[in-house]
Amino acid sequence: MDILIIALIVAAVVAVVAGLALWANNNQKKEQALRERFGPEYHRAREREGSDSDAMDELRRRERRVERFELTDLEEADCSRFAQRWQQCQAAFVDGPADALNRADDLVGEVMTARGYPMEDFEERAADLSVSYPELVSNYRSGHQIAVSNQRGEADTEALRQAFIHYRAMFTKLLGPVAEPANARR
Repeated sequence: MDILIIALIVAAVVAVVAGLALWANNNQKKEQALRERFGPEYHRAREREGSDSDAMDELRRRERRVERFELTDLEEADCSRFAQRWQQCQAAFVDGPADALNRADDLVGEVMTARGYPMEDFEERAADLSVSYPELVSNYRSGHQIAVSNQRGEADTEALRQAFIHYRAMFTKLLGPVAEPANARR
């Protein structure tokens, strides 16, 4: 009888340990997948939130938020109209880089709105974009930071050029089909 009880206890302990090992392995795989999907944005969230678990919670919150949006592809006529306006901004850069950058910033915002992204504060917009465009959101943030410096009169022409390039990368992606959210890339 004592041997049976000991065997049952050992079996229960082995089952609990095996269950914990499976849970930890599954959790580790989920963490790795999240890191890979979000790339540099994961590291940014980790730095901002202070821990891996808090960063993952933040990225999952973003995914849930963006899932509620009704993101749509742009009609061909809208794409053409936006592309034409971008060309005008780009041409205006030569004579007025500061004004052209402001117009580019506005145009990226208009395209985001047309696609179905809410236009709340900048950080929320960038967080929303990070779900579908994790590889480009750092461009958007960099461009915006330079645009803000420009508004204070602190950006030189080279910085404005860099910001314009950052905005162009984001603009080009936004004109295309709705990007598959990061959480769907499994």
